Amino acid sequence: MKLSQYGYDFTPELAQHPTVNRDDSRLLVLHRATGEIEHRIFKDILDYFDERDLFVFNDTKVFPARLYGNKEKTGAEIEIFLLRELNRELRLWDVLVDPARKIRIGNKLYFGDDDLLVAEVIDNTTSRGRTLRFLFDGPYDEFKKALFALGETPLPRWVREQVEPEDAERYQTIFADKEGAVAAPTAGMHFSKHLMKRMEIKGVERAFLTLHVGLGNFRTVDVEDLSKHKMDSEQYFVTEEAAEAVNRTKQAGRKVVSIGTTVMRTLESVVSTGGTIKAESGWTNKFIFSPYEFTVADAMVSNFHLPYSTQLMMVAAFGGYDAVMKAYRTAHEEGYRFGTYGDAMLIL
Repeated sequence: MKLSQYGYDFTPELAQHPTVNRDDSRLLVLHRATGEIEHRIFKDILDYFDERDLFVFNDTKVFPARLYGNKEKTGAEIEIFLLRELNRELRLWDVLVDPARKIRIGNKLYFGDDDLLVAEVIDNTTSRGRTLRFLFDGPYDEFKKALFALGETPLPRWVREQVEPEDAERYQTIFADKEGAVAAPTAGMHFSKHLMKRMEIKGVERAFLTLHVGLGNFRTVDVEDLSKHKMDSEQYFVTEEAAEAVNRTKQAGRKVVSIGTTVMRTLESVVSTGGTIKAESGWTNKFIFSPYEFTVADAMVSNFHLPYSTQLMMVAAFGGYDAVMKAYRTAHEEGYRFGTYGDAMLIL
């Protein structure tokens, strides 16, 4: 498969805001065996599943990763995107800086009123990446509170420039728990408390794993030959409870449903040659594109992803390239909302 095969007309302004109710988004249902397409509402998803089927969710939590500050001496405005904490005691963070060309090792950066936080650039890791050491003498909890108070919800710029107060809650799943993501696992954002309760009543089971979504998940693919693209690593955690739930469901011949591409990547990263998954934590840079033999999930839920994205490539590998691209064209014609705050697709 080539990069150029994953292009389509994308209109981001169609989904600048989410639906009022999470489960009122539209749901395109794609049947892999026949290519049939149905048009439903997301709250109808349980019509396709039975007691003891298992939905697997990503319970990562987005933190306020975007900060604005000023460079020492010149006062030039800079934007910092926190990627991951490298060392808790030393207050070291891996970050992206914009504009990167003006920042050098040894520069100090100031954030907040009265320079509440000060950081020093101690390493240039990539053309845009930096390692910052925050100069903060107080306890760690006070530092983290100050850092996150200055941060902004890292809503993708193509959704809209202005982040709104409700985004802090809406750009999360309702089960977000483990802090560490810089982007939301969007397929899970369609699940409401009411829908989760209906799952419980019907006997559809649930399991949670964690994959902290990083910017690498959205990095531009710049090679035509997909086998030459390298994914950035993302950290995952699979508990004994989650592994047992997935393996029990598979052994019983029931359906395992991957809620999103992050869940799918994690499941395929921890599966054994025997088809069972194991409890473990680690980092994965697994890049899934056609052709690929999936081992764990029987169905998946996904948003409509951007052209040329690695998420679209994974979805096409699972649903079949021709069927998925046809579904995307149909969704576009039918006015579905694409992207982060858009509608969803269920692949059976």
